[in-house]
Amino acid sequence: MHAVHTSAGFGQELRRRRLEAGLTLADLAGTVHYSKAQLSKVERGLKAPSRELARMCDAALEADGALVALLPGRPAGERAPETNSDDEEVWVMQLSADGPSWFQPVGRRQVIAAGAASTVRLGLPGVPGGGPGALPEAGGGKLLEAARALFDQHRRLGQTVGPEFLLPGLIAQTHSLRALSARAGSRTRQGLLGLGSRYAEYVGWLVQETGDEQGALWWTQRAVDLAAAGGDRDLAGYAMVRRALVTLYREDAEQTVALARQAQDGALPPRIRGLAAQREAQGHAIAGDRTACMRSLDRARDLLARHTPDSDAPVIGTMHLPDPVSMITGWCLHDLGRPREAAAVMDEQLAKVPPHALRTRVRYGVRRALAHAAAGEIDHACALTTELLDGAAAVNSATITADLRRLSRVLSRHPRNASVRALAPALGTALTITAHP
Repeated sequence: MHAVHTSAGFGQELRRRRLEAGLTLADLAGTVHYSKAQLSKVERGLKAPSRELARMCDAALEADGALVALLPGRPAGERAPETNSDDEEVWVMQLSADGPSWFQPVGRRQVIAAGAASTVRLGLPGVPGGGPGALPEAGGGKLLEAARALFDQHRRLGQTVGPEFLLPGLIAQTHSLRALSARAGSRTRQGLLGLGSRYAEYVGWLVQETGDEQGALWWTQRAVDLAAAGGDRDLAGYAMVRRALVTLYREDAEQTVALARQAQDGALPPRIRGLAAQREAQGHAIAGDRTACMRSLDRARDLLARHTPDSDAPVIGTMHLPDPVSMITGWCLHDLGRPREAAAVMDEQLAKVPPHALRTRVRYGVRRALAHAAAGEIDHACALTTELLDGAAAVNSATITADLRRLSRVLSRHPRNASVRALAPALGTALTITAHP
């Protein structure tokens, strides 16, 4: 009953604004590329509007977010599970030769109770159970250099393969850095913990790419804990940006904006604040607030321009967008119901992304195809999508798959289009292959 009441309220306001603008149903249908019959059902409260339709109508009628605000709020996400402290936490990972692998943190007491008769103990120099003495300070620099090179290699691989190929090695390396830090000298210890925190943050992002939001939040907190132990409090700010990405994909505008604002504390580095301002813009976009969105994007551009690269530390955030603010502007314009403007921006920006950055090209390529489809350029959208499907299967991303599903829904409104019919089997297969829980 509540859903019907909400739909009726939206429909009444949509009709009022349409008539006030002097538009017929056919006029509005032609602008938002939905059928006249579907708009009629929405106006009469017989059909609930999708968020995409609400945003398109909001933009077409210059409602400044008023129509989007009438949609029911998204349910709040579950909190990340409570975990044990590092001192009492044991990481357990199973690697299967012919099936899925898994990772789970458990309490040390659970491990002791279960026994270790079949456990292979892998000793690390200077780590309890792995031999006496501290990690030599003289070798600390070489160790950090090698671990950093391995991290960079994993990030490069992450552009071309799915998370399942990378996560076991990354988790093991994060554990090794954490364990080695316990017996290292102060300078090396700080470096090991700092690099371990970046490993953990990257693991969190990849875990989100598998579709496991709670696991992603758990790893993000581990990253914050490792960074803080090494004297770096800044990563806690970036963790807010990462959490806001989870709420963004839940389409929770209020939480996305709130988390992003927490990460714009003046004490944080400009890059973290700039990335946070971008995320805030995306939150405003899904709320339909164009003015606040563009203001946040301007702030992001100013902050990111102040960033001074540090060759000794891995880059926080994307590495493969030459102009990230412009690309996110295109993303936001689509969510603001302005797909034609979004498509033009993303066409220009994707041409600048290097060919080897497959994951980045597919992520924003699907967004570009979605914008072209929403703008009514169905044949072009299908051609762009065809070029992306092999890459989508290779990187196997839950977030990209979510956008592919959105694209599929937009294209399904044009069942008689020859390009849509030709694409349908391959798109359906790609969605099956990349399906995530």
